[in-house]
Amino acid sequence: MSRFLPLALFVALLVVLSFALTNNPGKMPSMLIDKALPGFTLTAVDGERELTSGEIAGQVALVNVFASWCPVCRQEHSVLDELAEKGVRIYGIDWKDTRQAAQRWLGSRHSPYVQTGFDESGRVGLDLGVTGVPETFLVDRSGRVRYRHAGAMTEEAWREVFEPLIRSFRSEP
Repeated sequence: MSRFLPLALFVALLVVLSFALTNNPGKMPSMLIDKALPGFTLTAVDGERELTSGEIAGQVALVNVFASWCPVCRQEHSVLDELAEKGVRIYGIDWKDTRQAAQRWLGSRHSPYVQTGFDESGRVGLDLGVTGVPETFLVDRSGRVRYRHAGAMTEEAWREVFEPLIRSFRSEP
């Protein structure tokens, strides 16, 4: 029996590691779906204005959580630009970053965001249930979170998920 104990422990460790490596946090459901966007007030990345959850409510909008240090966020930026040009309202939350890095990054490219809040401590991200960046939340007119997308916004995700949802939410009274 004691001869097989190391083998049994090794197999158990492999099973646990296999599960951990194949578990996709982007597929985890959000506890916020159909609940109100958590209340927050963030200073803007430029330090001049504030972004509040109240500013987002009352319209169908996307809330994109990103960081300047995130390579995937850089990849999705062109898609967000295209959406903003089509009239999609996108609010940004710069998560666990430095203000200088965020200002430099957003200043070096066109910003798709109506307003960008600065969440240096990550507190608002925690309230949103952010597990990593980028994450994008779809908020309806009543201020409820209706969908959460973990990972880069792609043209496919826009076309297959977000666009139909936004169209239906805009037609709601």
